[in-house]
Amino acid sequence: MTKYKSGVLMDAVKEALELLPEKMLAEVFDFVSYLLAKEERESREEKGEERKLDPQKDPILRYYIGGVSHGSLAKDIDRELYGE
Repeated sequence: MTKYKSGVLMDAVKEALELLPEKMLAEVFDFVSYLLAKEERESREEKGEERKLDPQKDPILRYYIGGVSHGSLAKDIDRELYGE
């Protein structure tokens, strides 16, 4: 993409953001964060770098490590949800 087209697109995105209701800005931020993380991940993969899992930085991983030690989280879930 040329620098001119990139600038025009950036201006259009900024104008669109100003029209959005405030409550939707968080969704836009989440999507942009996702795109940036995806780009970073793809860049690391292209360079052949391994992804290092760090439970201190990833709350899902931290939960998973602790949750597994307590056994199956879905054990008897059908009985709990639907009865005998």
